[in-house]
Amino acid sequence: MSKPLKYAVFGSGSWATAIVKMLSENLDEVGWYMRSIYTKEHLLKEHHNPSYLSSVEFKIDQLKLSNDINDMANYADVLIFAIPSAFMFGELEKLTANVTNKTIVSAVKGIIPESGLLVGEHFHDIYKIPFENIAVIAGPCHAEEVALERLSYLTISCADASKAKLIAKDLASDYIKTKISDDVIGTEYAVMLKNIYAIAAGIAHGLGYGDNFQSVLMSNAIREMKRFIKKMHKMKRNINNSAYLGDLLVTGYSVFSRNRMFGNMIGKGYTVKSAQMEMNMVAEGYYATKSAHLLNEKNKRKTKTPIIDAVYAVLYEGKEPKVVFKKLTDKLD
Repeated sequence: MSKPLKYAVFGSGSWATAIVKMLSENLDEVGWYMRSIYTKEHLLKEHHNPSYLSSVEFKIDQLKLSNDINDMANYADVLIFAIPSAFMFGELEKLTANVTNKTIVSAVKGIIPESGLLVGEHFHDIYKIPFENIAVIAGPCHAEEVALERLSYLTISCADASKAKLIAKDLASDYIKTKISDDVIGTEYAVMLKNIYAIAAGIAHGLGYGDNFQSVLMSNAIREMKRFIKKMHKMKRNINNSAYLGDLLVTGYSVFSRNRMFGNMIGKGYTVKSAQMEMNMVAEGYYATKSAHLLNEKNKRKTKTPIIDAVYAVLYEGKEPKVVFKKLTDKLD
């Protein structure tokens, strides 16, 4: 019988905390890297994350905590990254450990801005990780509901089905259902795009649009997502599956969605900077909007993306949300 895999989670936000909680249901020990010495010391003393999902109590003897990214990279077989995309490059610059034979799992919801690559592509190109050793965690799953142990669903995508099954098994529990997929690139793009559409839903709500418009917006969003992903990576996929449509819906509608909250504030008149300061959390969709826009601009034959274009115009071109969304309503059906 093969020995169990060792896992390390990189990041200290809500999603990283939720993943550590899920793994702790099944494993005797879970590695956890966090940049903040304060967060580590607080966890050791109080048994919970001081800043995110503070209601989750951990058994400290189950956790191997470290502020050294290389210590954790050497310790584990499976490295799960749940660091916001805007900060990934800076954290990975500290990585000197040999990770060539590790399994890399992306729980990051966006493109690495400095390289313009998906997390999996970045690890393949820069760290020479084989694609069969790269996996992606997709929802629909909010960290806050994991903390409450409400029934949630995860999709683990990996080109190597046996690896996907092992990771899925170690994340599963009474309240976490898991399934596997081979659409690594497609699910990673979907995880990024759904946050942009959630910002759009939030802006619309902040502007006073009702449920009727929201349903049309989400209907158009899933079709736009399908076009975008197909252009980037053509393969057979059912865009109505939970990893795509399900994750889009929960991010677009949930009260736990920080991207929807961010968009709602923009719709109500906040500037981008003031909304970011008020939230005190990272809305991944802000960075994803620029990445998606740039990727589409690079295509010789651009994909039709009116919703992404509208969000980009508001967030990066400083255009009036009311005017932009009035024009958007004429482009939807």
